[in-house]
Amino acid sequence: MGQTKRARAAVVVVCAGVLGWGAADGVAEAHAASRYAKPSHHTVRVEVNGAFEARPGEIVDIAVTGVAGGAGARAVTVVSPVFARPVRLSLAVEGGRPRYAAHQAVSLTAKAGRHPVRVEVDGRVVGHGRVRTVAAKRPEFRVTADRAGARPGERVGLSFDDLYPGEKGTSFTVRSRAFRAPVVLRHDTGGLDWNNPRMFTAAPQLPPDVPDGTYDAELTGPDGRRIAVRRFTVRAARPGDSDYVGKGHGPAFFDRTSRPEAATTGRFRVEAGGTVKVLWSDVDPDAGEEERLTATSAAFDAPVPLRRDDSKAADGDDPRFYGPARIRDDLSPGSYPVTVVSHHGRVKKTGHVLVTQAEGAGGGPGGGLLLAGAGAGIAALAAVGGAVGFRRRQRARTD
Repeated sequence: MGQTKRARAAVVVVCAGVLGWGAADGVAEAHAASRYAKPSHHTVRVEVNGAFEARPGEIVDIAVTGVAGGAGARAVTVVSPVFARPVRLSLAVEGGRPRYAAHQAVSLTAKAGRHPVRVEVDGRVVGHGRVRTVAAKRPEFRVTADRAGARPGERVGLSFDDLYPGEKGTSFTVRSRAFRAPVVLRHDTGGLDWNNPRMFTAAPQLPPDVPDGTYDAELTGPDGRRIAVRRFTVRAARPGDSDYVGKGHGPAFFDRTSRPEAATTGRFRVEAGGTVKVLWSDVDPDAGEEERLTATSAAFDAPVPLRRDDSKAADGDDPRFYGPARIRDDLSPGSYPVTVVSHHGRVKKTGHVLVTQAEGAGGGPGGGLLLAGAGAGIAALAAVGGAVGFRRRQRARTD
């Protein structure tokens, strides 16, 4: 949270003919040909990937392909007024084909407009193009939370975009009565904002018992000076909200070699000392407890954290959470309850596993689990409100 997915543009120079792709976005207006760019064999292509209309100071990814000759035998350089100096590219081989690449920051003194780009191989120009930049933007502090209010226990996105000529601080802190402690913002070189070297972010988790209300988030700099203040709202789920009790299903079970899609409340077998995975799904989970869901059972070595499945296989399905549970090896054969409590205690559901002897019958391939029964109980408090509507947690307010 607190990070914005930026659209990507590409400056593409094809050095054999004229290319007009994407010119409206400041992408390319290129032409040229030389012995390094033969249309039928070696078409030189350069891509400059970054944010649309890059700002001064932003980092772009430069890549050149189609250079003729042996791998590493060419000095490939990109030259433009938007870069402080000529950019020498390094060689990488992908799929047996050479690719020259580099990361380079747009000069902090770059002016808004369209600028020429020149591609050189061994000092010879093999292509020309133009790239568009925009003016620098003043520093901006943002707090991102659900439009209707962040849930207690949920994470709140904090971001400070400080990419502006003259800004040099690297230590920024956010304080709020809603947080347990001051929050330090940091730059993540591998995150969504890799191209902005002065984007500082954090995603602190609200305490589960934080009271409803409106809170200030105060951003301070390295010297303790207040830079900006933003407000956000905290609001626990209430009767009538779709995530007050949600629509939970489970617990269900599957063996450690299977996928969650194979989870069932049917009959499996699991031996004492074996492993079983516990699955819980919920149409409307409480965002504030997604990192705290657990499955408990006297049959388990320890409570089992149930983690959100963010894989592509889960796309289109109800939010689901699962984790591996090791069955105690000293158990006597029999039926054991497995319980999941959610929505801050308002929902409680229990299933049963039948544990067999470690060396006995029923311990066939795949480790099996016999689900003796699945009971479901919802605390009396849940009956007050029920689950009404479908609450889209994706709605977000950025102050």
